[in-house]
Amino acid sequence: MTEFNWHNESTEPIKVRTLLAENGVTRSLLKEIKYHGGLVEVNGVERRVNESLQKGDWVRMVLPPEPANDVISPSDLPLDILFEDEHFLVVNKPANVASVPSHIYARDTLVNRVKGYYVRQAYENQVTHIVTRLDRETSGVVLFAKHHLAHSVLDLQLKKHQLKKTYLAVVEGQLKKNHDIINTSIGRAPNSFIKRQVVSEGKKSITEYWRIKQMPAATLLRLQLHTGRTHQIRVHMQSIGHPLIGDWLYGSTSNPWIKRQALHCLSVTFYNPFSKQVIKCVAPIPSDMATLITKESEV
Repeated sequence: MTEFNWHNESTEPIKVRTLLAENGVTRSLLKEIKYHGGLVEVNGVERRVNESLQKGDWVRMVLPPEPANDVISPSDLPLDILFEDEHFLVVNKPANVASVPSHIYARDTLVNRVKGYYVRQAYENQVTHIVTRLDRETSGVVLFAKHHLAHSVLDLQLKKHQLKKTYLAVVEGQLKKNHDIINTSIGRAPNSFIKRQVVSEGKKSITEYWRIKQMPAATLLRLQLHTGRTHQIRVHMQSIGHPLIGDWLYGSTSNPWIKRQALHCLSVTFYNPFSKQVIKCVAPIPSDMATLITKESEV
């Protein structure tokens, strides 16, 4: 049973649902609580969420049980854990591992590995709430929530652009600017289900970058996403004439030192409302990208 308790500090009367909303409880979660075995109490007595609270009241919320998804099979393959508490799990995804199962990658994905870890740990809730995803070839930090409320609060942080993701990328050529912001809309490329491109009628997309190291024929960049579009970094860098090295979909050349796109999610920073702490998780640069940087520096 997963439960939460909040103390009402407001001097003005507020409704129960207002206090819950301030703590990340969405309308959809309230419906699940109401119809699927959850509970909301005020001072130990079950109450409706439209009733008023007084200063000093205690609100207790019990989440309904979450049935495990039997379609997702647990994997015993290793999991590189960067951070874990009772609400969140942050892992370092290897390159060439898909984030979620599909008809192509059904069993060995990051979600399968997390499910296997939950099973081995005998966690009561074995639902894998993946919050941030990476392309199969991209390595680095991926964030999971361990229950519905944790997922809701992170979704809200994503919508408000409060969850920060920082990337490292090696791109083709030499960039003229040390720092820039790319603000161009992205949409689907014609006749392709996978590929995206910069299009005026697409969704607003903002990528900020800083030049970290200039090499003879390549550049190491640190990037921050201010929106979260599919293939955003890859599309934006290709659109300014500097595609990621090793990017088979948007790039123009192959590279002997890396067999994938040179993109790594270096860090994710988010606010943990349960511990009232800012959490920053960093994934070390993988060996193939480190080798690429070394070899490109020697050219």
